[in-house]
Amino acid sequence: MEVRNQLSSNLIYWVSRNIWLIIASIFGILFYFIPAPAGLSIEGWRTIIIAVIALILIVTEPIPLPGIAFIIIILQVYFGVADANSVSKAFMNDAVFFIMGSLMLAVAIIQQGWDARIALGIIRLTGSSTTRIAFGFSTIAAILSSFIGEHTVAAIMLPIGLTLIRFTSEDKEQTTQLSALILFSIAYGCLIGSIGTPSGGGRNVIMMIYWKEYGVEPLSYWRWMVYVYPLVLLQLPLLAWVLRSTFKPEFSRLDSGVRRLKVQVARSGKITDQQKLAAFLFLVVFIGWVFLSETFGLGIIAITGVVLYIVTDLVKWEDINKHVNWGVIILFGAAISLGVQIKNSGAAHWLANIVLNSMGDEWLNIPIVTDSIIILLTTTMANLLSSSATVAVLGPVILNLPGDAIHTGLVATIVSAFGYFTAVAAPACTIVYSCGLLRSKDFLRAGWKMGTISIGLILVYANVYWRFLQ
Repeated sequence: MEVRNQLSSNLIYWVSRNIWLIIASIFGILFYFIPAPAGLSIEGWRTIIIAVIALILIVTEPIPLPGIAFIIIILQVYFGVADANSVSKAFMNDAVFFIMGSLMLAVAIIQQGWDARIALGIIRLTGSSTTRIAFGFSTIAAILSSFIGEHTVAAIMLPIGLTLIRFTSEDKEQTTQLSALILFSIAYGCLIGSIGTPSGGGRNVIMMIYWKEYGVEPLSYWRWMVYVYPLVLLQLPLLAWVLRSTFKPEFSRLDSGVRRLKVQVARSGKITDQQKLAAFLFLVVFIGWVFLSETFGLGIIAITGVVLYIVTDLVKWEDINKHVNWGVIILFGAAISLGVQIKNSGAAHWLANIVLNSMGDEWLNIPIVTDSIIILLTTTMANLLSSSATVAVLGPVILNLPGDAIHTGLVATIVSAFGYFTAVAAPACTIVYSCGLLRSKDFLRAGWKMGTISIGLILVYANVYWRFLQ
């Protein structure tokens, strides 16, 4: 009798802890046996089912995210969406190499002490106020990501933010809100800045190519900045307000952390030859990203940088193995593989056409209505696919809508950067999540606020400011 009661108690406890896993499983089983809607292949239908299951699990996190990643991978095979080899090829691609290489390079930066020196340089500009430091981090992240991409900047800024957090308190429980404030300032700053110039992200270049194919003269580099950069600057103070109201830091000032940071930098003395070499090698990697990425890929160049650091003995493999969060890399790869199947199965086009065909021509001729449809569709897709894949899939559909192609194309491109809602919606979010100081629920807490504000802002901005530029 006691054994039976113990088993019942354990079962109830397991069910209570894994209720969302059970709900997601029931959803998947029920919808698996429902016939695919008209116009959608069975593979596309089952891919959508997997995507919904993944979103439920990622948001509620009943099991660790790497476990969710494995569920995404195996369901693609068990549901007959793709065979094991196809899933493996989609999983391990240059984007995954880039995330992995970026995290490794971040470890090398920390090992050489550059994170502390850069952090001190930022603080000399902002002072010790927590709010001002967070705003400084988001501003610097936005400006840098405008020109060199969000992946790179997030990888550079993460160890800097972690240094300041660690110097404020070694006890993670005492800095949970501070950690969220600093890390989200970095991640969301990168997302906001990535739309600022054509070189800020792959999605921007994709849209420029589509404009050419549709016979539309693309915006020049400077003209793009005139159209978009004011929006970047408008979002930064709003981001500071959202994060400050969502995550109330345990410390209003970081005087203790700043003092410890100054002491560490002072004790380290002058910049050593090894640190100079480390900086030079990173500069080489950065130049490679800027000028050679189209030829060799961002990921291969990042891995090349890691090899250079290991060969020159600037970082030990043991340190890389210890400090890189491999589970996050698995999760990012799984999300990419699912995104590939959403595109290849035709699910993305089907979802896009369903939304667009539900509106009559008379409504589509009203710019703000068209913008609203584009925003709804693109935001949803961008949080399922990557931003670049979203623009690649939806670009041709959106440019066929009534209205100015520059207007509609820019709206879609900008909104594709609103990957605020989950840890895997954007590479910058995935990178900061990798440090282990954030929960997946934190992204939803801050993301829905920033997403709502950004959506409202772009609707007003595109239909007011852009009218003066035409």
